[in-house]
Amino acid sequence: MTLTLNPLRERTLLWLLALTQFTVIMDFMVMMPLGPQIMHAFAITPAMFATAVSAYSLCSGLSGLLAATYIDRFDRRRLLQVAYALFALSNLACAFATNFHLLLFARAFAGLTGGVLGSIVMAIVSDVIPIQRRGAATGVIMTGFSMAAIAGVPAGIVLGAHFGWSAPFLLLVALSAVIWVAGSRVIPPLTEHVDRDTPLADIVPRLWQLLTLPRHMKAFALTFTMMCAHMLVIPFISPMLVANYGVAPEQLSWLYVAGGASTFLTARAVGRLADRYGKRRVFRIMALVSIAPVLFVTHLPVLPFIAMVGFFAVFMIALSSRMVPMQALLTTIPEPARRGAFLSANNAVQALGTGIGAWVGGLLLQNGPHGTIVGFGYNGWLAAALAVVAVLWVGQVRGFGDEVANRVPDAGAAAKA
Repeated sequence: MTLTLNPLRERTLLWLLALTQFTVIMDFMVMMPLGPQIMHAFAITPAMFATAVSAYSLCSGLSGLLAATYIDRFDRRRLLQVAYALFALSNLACAFATNFHLLLFARAFAGLTGGVLGSIVMAIVSDVIPIQRRGAATGVIMTGFSMAAIAGVPAGIVLGAHFGWSAPFLLLVALSAVIWVAGSRVIPPLTEHVDRDTPLADIVPRLWQLLTLPRHMKAFALTFTMMCAHMLVIPFISPMLVANYGVAPEQLSWLYVAGGASTFLTARAVGRLADRYGKRRVFRIMALVSIAPVLFVTHLPVLPFIAMVGFFAVFMIALSSRMVPMQALLTTIPEPARRGAFLSANNAVQALGTGIGAWVGGLLLQNGPHGTIVGFGYNGWLAAALAVVAVLWVGQVRGFGDEVANRVPDAGAAAKA
């Protein structure tokens, strides 16, 4: 059942949820450019810093899986407020960490809280926005990534350079507090989905049923494939530009700004196209279109830096445009009573795909002469192949509404017989 809001409150709610996503994404992204400062501050090796980054992703996936056991048993607004308050505390712990072990614990805690927030946000969107307009709504939510790239990461880089590596995390705490207060006023109580009849002893069997339902497994496979394709390429673009093309680390913020600004303008348009022409059709088109920029960036010729900035905008438009219709499609997969649990489990699969994609991508790369990175082309070809697999597979991904629609004619034929 979808709660009906007036247009003004609906828009306000969507942008508030987008800001929530902005803080979560910024929290994850800002760690990368802060790497040199954090390694110097705690006298740690790059491998130890990578462990802190991985701790976030692994705990985010674990959190998403655990959330599937309880997310549909509570009011969405109350659950979001509790999880978001804990998220703010995790960033406060990051800012005041005095040694590497405390930082590692804080990053793991941030992953546990941030991992469930994405599921709650998409569950709220699904509860409030009718399916006919859910693609456009998903486009608004995904502008959180654009805002993080345009403003969040560059602001974090500037604050870190002038006030120390902990300053961006203090900024996140302040932003989270403001958004939390606004959310308590804007987000309505959402309890229509609440399942209070299921005994706690049945939660784990029901989770297993959720994970192994064929309709859900097909959707999980699509998510895993696309996240692997993303992470085979995206994490290694900045190191490759610095090592192979001599781009200064401080110049990388311009790439974030260009990519974020471009997707901010296009994400909602792609969402509206998905609503109008079909989520699967738009996904197929954009996934195929994205292959060209993926192969170009992994076989990048020598270009002026301004040309790199322009191309990076095109690259991010292509990749985000295949994610918007896919995310909108995924909200149609489960029945309403299990929507939150499904989206939490899907977030866990997404985190797993993120980790495996980055790990495999790293295995394909090698150190070349003079500190260069070689082998990035193999990452591009594998990512392109996975995009083709996803285009073929998305036809197998069917939502709960599709099954109901298919069962209705069958029931009518049986009645006539």
